[in-house]
Parts: sequence; structure tokens; C-alpha cells
Amino acid sequence: MKKIFLPVILPAVLLVGLPLVGVMADGENLSHYWEFPPLTRYVVHAPFSRPPFAALVLLGAAVAGLFLVQMRRGPAAQAKTSADRKSLPWWSWLGLLLLTAGWVLAWNRFIWFAGLQPYTFLPLWLGYILVVNGLTRMRTGTCLLAARTGFFLALFPLSAVFWWFFEYLNRFVQNWYYVGVEDFSPLAYVIHASLCFATVLPAVLSTEELLASFPRLSGPLAASWVIRDKGVRYAALVVFTLSALGLVAIGLMPDYLFPLLWLSPLLLVLSLQKMTGRATILTPLYRGDWLPVWLPALAALCCGFFWELWNFKSYAHWEYSIPFVQGFHLFAMPVVGYLGYLPFGLECKAVGALLAQYLEEGKG
Repeated sequence: MKKIFLPVILPAVLLVGLPLVGVMADGENLSHYWEFPPLTRYVVHAPFSRPPFAALVLLGAAVAGLFLVQMRRGPAAQAKTSADRKSLPWWSWLGLLLLTAGWVLAWNRFIWFAGLQPYTFLPLWLGYILVVNGLTRMRTGTCLLAARTGFFLALFPLSAVFWWFFEYLNRFVQNWYYVGVEDFSPLAYVIHASLCFATVLPAVLSTEELLASFPRLSGPLAASWVIRDKGVRYAALVVFTLSALGLVAIGLMPDYLFPLLWLSPLLLVLSLQKMTGRATILTPLYRGDWLPVWLPALAALCCGFFWELWNFKSYAHWEYSIPFVQGFHLFAMPVVGYLGYLPFGLECKAVGALLAQYLEEGKG
């Protein structure tokens, strides 16, 4: 219990409790925070504004520029030899079948399928996960599903819990809402949503592993800019304090603090790990290895593209209401909203690393 209190339990308690402290202090009604399915829209957002939109576009361009510069300047990793490669496994073909059938059923309204129309998300993403693992195995000879089966399977229940935290924080900012779930009972919604949420971590971490198999990506990222460790513990204390205060205020100023929905879970975990002398996913940066940063961010962005694509014409789907930037959409998502997938990828990586650590300690 002591080993998981600071990096796991304490951030979870803070993420749940601090936003409630803020809205209770403001005298708000708490009943809508426990609504299942979450149908009530009670946050009125600021309209589209060009200056914030332009600032986020510039931020995205800067991040992309850093990535492209590093891709050009760094050496590529040594490619796998043909002897290391294998054919696409049978279960990957099964995944392709699931993915294709799920996509067709999600985007069409067959009369005979009407009763099952809200349930296309799960087979689609199970298919995606199988296909990505199969491609990785074909390229490298190994993959999460085959080589780390216990870890891979444990990701599914952990992922369901993991994403429920983001659903909870979204209640305070209401950046997305669901359509086509009105007929679910509270229990049916929780069960169905949990099954869908269970695919998030396996999808992102499997995609990260596939991206790592491309030498042009893995080589330059592994030998990049070196970050100094001097004074980081004091900075971690400041980050922890500001994140905690921001969570208290997130429900009071959702138009301005909604980015904390994506940043606070990551910042709380990393700052607590750093303050207690534990290694974090950022530790490799001190020797110039940016793979644990770039690849998870890219993996989440890739998954984000497919999440938004397959969501676009599905019956049961989500829509967005994001202050200041609700314009210039790619599918249902405002184009600058894709920036949120970058820190989300790091959160997936951090949670996966914690799981791997505790599974390893459990063996010993």
C-alpha cells in the first residue's frame, strides 16, 4: 500500500476531491456530476475567438517544428533484418475483420442492426488493437500481445478506470458530450462505457510500440537534446502546488482552465514521483532520450485521428463544445483540439509504466 500511495492513490484522491472543493465553495448543485448517462449540458462556453485559436495554432506549429528538426538532424536506428520479421499472425486478420465490419456497421443504418447500433465502438477498437499488434510482430518479430501478454491483458481493466477519471473531470468543463446514449439505463451505460474505455490504453501503447519499429522515428528521438536535472525537485513542488490549485478552480473557470483536464493528471503523478525521488517517464531526457515523450504523444495523436474518424458518423458518438476554438473542424473535433492528444499520450505512458513496475515488483 505504501508503494502505491504517492504515485497512484494520492493523485486519484486529489483529482476527484479538489474540483468538488471548488464547486462546493461556489455553492453549486452537485447532482449533475453524478448523472449517468451524462446528458445535461450546464456549462455555457465562450464563443470562437481568433487570438486564442491563433496562439494554439502557433503552439502546434512549434511542436511539429521541433519534431521535424530532430527527425532531420538525428541518425536513424538500425533497421531490423529480414530474419527478425514474421508474417502477419492469424489473430491480426481476425482483427482486420472486426475493424472492417465495425466500421461498416458504425457508419450505416441497417434496419436489421438497429438494436445493436450503439455498440460498434468496442469491436472496432478491439480490431484496431489486434491489427496494430500484428503489424508490430510482423515488423519486429514481437509485440505487446505476444511477448508481454500479462501486461497487455492488465491494461484493459486499468484503462477503464483510467478513462473514467477524464470523464469525471469533463463534468466540470463539459468539453465533450454524448449523443445516442439517451436510452441507456445508468447501469447499462456504466457497463457499456467501461468496456469501451478499456480499449484506450491498449490502443495507445500498442501504437507506440508500432511507431518505435520505424528507424526514422526511433533513432533520432533516442539521441536528442539533453535536459539537466538541476533544481527539478523544487520545480516539481511548484508544479504540484499549481496543479492542485488549478483543479480547485477548474469548475469555477472552465473556459480558461479546461486544459488542466489533460495536464493535471500527468503533472500530479510526475511531480509526486520526482519529489519522492522516483524515476519518471521523463528521466531518460537527462541523457537525451526523448523516445518516452515523442512516441507516446505521436501514438495518442494517431489513435486520436482514428477515434475522431470512426466517431464521426457513428450512431452513439461524442460531440465537442470547447471555448474559444470551436471552429475549423477535422471530423467533430476542432482542429487545434488535437493538441490535447499529445499530453494524453504521456499520461498513457506514465500509467503503463506504473503498471509494468508493480507487475515486476509482484514477481519479486
